[in-house]
Amino acid sequence: MPGAAQFILSGAEFSYPGSSRKILSGVDLEIRAGEWVALLGSNGSGKTTLLKILSALLAPTQGSSFICGGGSERPAANRSARCAIVFQNPEDQIVASTLEEEAAFGPENLGCPTEEIRGRVSESLAACGLAGMETRLVSSLSGGQKQRLALAGALAMHPAAILLDEALSMLDPQSRRAFTEIIAAEHAKGKTIVQVTHRLEEIRGAERVLMLKEGKIALDMRREDFFKMKGSELSELGLDLPPLERLCEGLKGDGLLPEGCAPEICAVEKCLNDAFGR
Repeated sequence: MPGAAQFILSGAEFSYPGSSRKILSGVDLEIRAGEWVALLGSNGSGKTTLLKILSALLAPTQGSSFICGGGSERPAANRSARCAIVFQNPEDQIVASTLEEEAAFGPENLGCPTEEIRGRVSESLAACGLAGMETRLVSSLSGGQKQRLALAGALAMHPAAILLDEALSMLDPQSRRAFTEIIAAEHAKGKTIVQVTHRLEEIRGAERVLMLKEGKIALDMRREDFFKMKGSELSELGLDLPPLERLCEGLKGDGLLPEGCAPEICAVEKCLNDAFGR
């Protein structure tokens, strides 16, 4: 069950210095501890800017923010330590030569004792399937391994929330599944997840779906209700149904699936078997 409010934005707006264009405009948003929120939107909609505000990398130019236990007037370091972000390209955030050095970077900057750092490094690398690779050079890793290392560095901070900025977009299907399983395991431990993505098939673990359009929240609903929307309704928002959901909509339209059948492989298989008496 979601807990107390972890992120609150009230009338948040953002413009870059020297520009009159509002990247975000009048955003009111509350995300509670333990929620998994998917954030959708086309290029230029403001979703990455919003994520950076949630991570305390940026502050609203207008309005107020309450981020992971503190308002925008508190030092960003105090807030960002509790909110770890993983970017689209791991090269943008990996700073060390070896895996153990990379995983230790965050806890060292938090001033953690040496023994605690060792424990966090071991724990986070193991959680990301990188145990036993502590002394390997980062340059020897595949793209999927580097992204898992970036996540391990985030987990080593022991954050209350994990923010993902298109973190799956450069991965192959197998690496995407492995990464998503790690995120699901962290969410099961009670961590808040805020996930920016443009792939609807990546949001099946989310409980809530937000969509930004021209810097404003155009949609905010439960994932189950989101996937009940017709393909035509999503098209109006500039979105396309994932293949499985598109198949389900077609089968329901042909009367081969009941309206209540969930868009999951096992559920679809059972409904089809029931329909055909198998």
